[in-house]
Amino acid sequence: MSSKRTDMRSTPPARNERTLRSIKAGIEQMVTRAVAAQPVTDLHTHCYTPRFGAAPQPGGLLLWGIDELVTYHYLVAEVFRIVPATELPYDTFWAMSKTEQADHIWKHLFADRTPISEACRGVLTTLSKLGLDPNEKTLAGYRKWFAKQNPSQFVDKVMETANVDWIVMTNPVFDDHERGIWERDPDVAIDDRFAAVLRIDPLLRNWTLAGKKLREWGYNVDETFTDRTAAEVQRFLRHWLDRMKAIYVAMSLPPEFAYPNPAQPNADAFLEKALLPVLAERKMPFAMMIGSRLQVNPSLKDAGDMVGKSDVQSVVRLCDRFPRNKFMVTMLARENQHELCVAARKFGNLLLFGCWWFLNNPVLIEEMTRMRMELLGTTFVPQHSDARILDQLVYKWEHSRRIIAKVLIDKYNDLEASGFHVTEDHVKADVARLLRDNFRAFVGK
Repeated sequence: MSSKRTDMRSTPPARNERTLRSIKAGIEQMVTRAVAAQPVTDLHTHCYTPRFGAAPQPGGLLLWGIDELVTYHYLVAEVFRIVPATELPYDTFWAMSKTEQADHIWKHLFADRTPISEACRGVLTTLSKLGLDPNEKTLAGYRKWFAKQNPSQFVDKVMETANVDWIVMTNPVFDDHERGIWERDPDVAIDDRFAAVLRIDPLLRNWTLAGKKLREWGYNVDETFTDRTAAEVQRFLRHWLDRMKAIYVAMSLPPEFAYPNPAQPNADAFLEKALLPVLAERKMPFAMMIGSRLQVNPSLKDAGDMVGKSDVQSVVRLCDRFPRNKFMVTMLARENQHELCVAARKFGNLLLFGCWWFLNNPVLIEEMTRMRMELLGTTFVPQHSDARILDQLVYKWEHSRRIIAKVLIDKYNDLEASGFHVTEDHVKADVARLLRDNFRAFVGK
């Protein structure tokens, strides 16, 4: 008598077209709900607690309101394409008041033309989500509405509208104005809505300048990176990490950044002898934003920067040679994204984050999110706002949530087509990882 072995693993039953349509509709509903409901931890912004001073207060670092929103440097660069410097010289524009600049930009980008660019659409989305009509031909009505808002209460309103649970600041200690605020007000950053990040670009990008500053502040450093200098820089870093209660250290770096770099021995020594040992002992990440080429058109001021292709292999070497350190990396050039994504597959101490600056456009956000998800699963952070104006949190997260949801819906449908059953628990857990938990776990929060 012959016997047949029974395989307990059965093939999922074939699904008819109606069933597939029902599954797709269910996935779309689950993802849409989960992405909308999930609070975001925004890991990189340039927003500040109200105690740093709020616009229009002179020297206030918390920028908010319609005039700040409309005069953001994305829109400054754009308006000079409509009214070029041959018609309105740069110096004439910069001599205008903030309200005059805003009126000029609103007229030419929003009233006289269709505001179709992503930067323009972002302003309109922000106004609409705040309950304002985005079709006004002048800024007068918006100004009246914003004038009635209290800065601290407006922070709450923006966070609630954007569904953001934590705003991570960027705090450049070599900026004399901001450093002075930290020194005058010991409690300036005590605000549960915000976290601080120690930003120290000159220590790597310009040791001559950084060393001069450190000597002025009482640190006994040399012109070259001696052992004494390394110890003093470590003392400086520990002091400001403790002072700020910073959750990571950040730098913006040019496309030419390289490690190792024999042409800049002080830079290599700073990384090897000062920064990375301190961060390793504290299990704290080093965030590198690589690829900004500064001031290709200085007449545009903050709007005059550009993008350049960077060296991913320098990131690879850092991750390989310093396995006790954690690295957070975003790169500005589209051409870098695939190689960087593959690098992250090789190193668990590398966390990719965000679609930075010139990449913050829907076509590129979607492309990068799909690629990262296909190569890294859910082990990355798809977006950060990089907001300099508080109000920008509203549109950047509204637009990004839609794109992240679109990619997830497609990926879950692909899983269902393979026979895997996607549940609401899967969706909620994945969305939480992407929008909050991956970053919080990486920084130990």
